[in-house]
Amino acid sequence: MAVDFKKQYRTIRGDHFPARLEISFVDGDRRQTLVYEKKIWTIDGETLGLRYGENPQQEAALYKLVNGNLVLGEVEYIAPGNHLSSDVELLQSGKHPGKINITDADSALSILKYLSASPAAVVVKHNNPSGAAKGKSLAEALLQAYLADRTAAFGGAIALNRPVDKAAAGIILREYFEVVVAPDYEEGVLEMLTVESKKNLRIMRISNMERLESFSTARFVDFKSLQDGGIIIQNSFKPEAITREKLLPAQARFKDKEYRIARMPTEKEYEDLIFGWIVESGVTSNSVLYVKDGVTVGVGTGEQDRVGVAEIARDKAYKKYSERRAYERFGKRVGELSPGEKAEVDADVKATNGGLKGSVMVSDAFFPFRDAADVGIREGVAAIIQPGGAIRDFESIEACNEAGVAMVYTGERSFRH
Repeated sequence: MAVDFKKQYRTIRGDHFPARLEISFVDGDRRQTLVYEKKIWTIDGETLGLRYGENPQQEAALYKLVNGNLVLGEVEYIAPGNHLSSDVELLQSGKHPGKINITDADSALSILKYLSASPAAVVVKHNNPSGAAKGKSLAEALLQAYLADRTAAFGGAIALNRPVDKAAAGIILREYFEVVVAPDYEEGVLEMLTVESKKNLRIMRISNMERLESFSTARFVDFKSLQDGGIIIQNSFKPEAITREKLLPAQARFKDKEYRIARMPTEKEYEDLIFGWIVESGVTSNSVLYVKDGVTVGVGTGEQDRVGVAEIARDKAYKKYSERRAYERFGKRVGELSPGEKAEVDADVKATNGGLKGSVMVSDAFFPFRDAADVGIREGVAAIIQPGGAIRDFESIEACNEAGVAMVYTGERSFRH
């Protein structure tokens, strides 16, 4: 008898987690308790929590903070009742969400909360952005974020910071996504999206997203469980270097010699550098990104060495740009192109260095040697942003000065594990 392996993905795994969870911080006679309530949805008359965890074999539960005000030292943490990802409203859910759907949406929101000034879109796959973009309209931002990596966007989660209009809905309808989360949906949009062919699209609304920007300054307690049941607790990361005034000219001292970057970024380069540093905060380390015109070009994630991830992001940029041009010129994937069409696309890719020429390079930690910076410089990047602080920072400064590339320091690392 054939085994139906697909059945596991249709599983609705009940959970045995309690309805409430309390976590107390005790310091002498002082006790501060955070109270959490399990999130459930009523779907087709049935009360359901998360579908399952990271895998169908794992039970999981989603809790939202409902009570308790935590103050530790000088840090006041996010207050209960200010809900985003933990209290999403399901407008359609042929398959209701599992743990990955919620955490992918939340990862996208962790980037979007710094981009409230303009329409923006983030597409997340496996807890990392495959594409992020700003635009003059929501549809433009979504299309650019999607085209940044069409392959990885398949089955991804989209988060948008403006109500979904019909133009943006048309893009969602043309492609396959598993989740779309937005502050609202304009009149007629839900009718467009709730068609039979999209019955398993999780359509989520977070009305509180109108206050998304306020979450950019709030801290929350970040828990990480260990194999033996122990817990590491840290304050959540909040990037500070997201204004031009916070970025410092690259400079270093080595063996009594001063090194300083010769060229500072242009206004346009500053915009891309800041956008890139914001997106970087939502990427798994070690990571290197390339950004151009408010759109990610190549996203390298989760590698063990810096030069390696710079090369991976470069290689992805070439491949993803090739797919982008094939779609824009001929409405096809690269593998579907005729020899003549393929030659045209290859010429575009070669002329632009895979879209990297004129882009900016973003590194979540310092360059221990110049080799990582050289990867981007050889492709024609215009500017680099990195934390600074390496013993051999002078090498990267020299590399940039030799090529006329600008470089700024953030003075902060942006690791995400």
